[in-house]
Amino acid sequence: MDHQEQQHNTTDNDTLAAKHPLLTPYKMGNFNLSQRVVLAPLTRQRSFNNVPQPHAILYYSQRTSKGGLLITEATGVSDTARGYPNTPGIWTEEQVEAWKPTVDAVHAKGGIFFCQIWHVGRVSNYGLEPNGQAPISSTDKPLAPAEFSPPRRLRTDEIPQVVNAFRIAARNAIEAGMLLFFK
Repeated sequence: MDHQEQQHNTTDNDTLAAKHPLLTPYKMGNFNLSQRVVLAPLTRQRSFNNVPQPHAILYYSQRTSKGGLLITEATGVSDTARGYPNTPGIWTEEQVEAWKPTVDAVHAKGGIFFCQIWHVGRVSNYGLEPNGQAPISSTDKPLAPAEFSPPRRLRTDEIPQVVNAFRIAARNAIEAGMLLFFK
């Protein structure tokens, strides 16, 4: 591309950005985003045994642009954090290793990749919980839809276990190469 073509493209990009503020660069803390459009977290439900699958590499890399921000689908912090089937986790080494090729693909295209870690609390059911136990929550009040099982209120002495699950998940996400977004 010669100088005249580069100058023409820059002018076209400036004109486009002036008409569409969402396409203008944005500094978000330490990150220089190329534009203000973000891939928001979507519950894809395409993991197997809470392990991200290879097709996630294609899914996220197709949506990556240089300086673009992507946020992963909600990613469970523990086996008690699941509220929907086939969602990914980040509490085991197998899950961490499964995330790495996806993270690498996003970074190879210059994307910024945040991991949304979460615990669903009472938005769960016996079938998703270890040993068919009741979902754990801050309350024992059930949610209205029948698809959710009545929760069990966490005891005060159990709270550190949930906090620790978030700590481990955060470290694991960093080990996989992601940044963090807490939900």
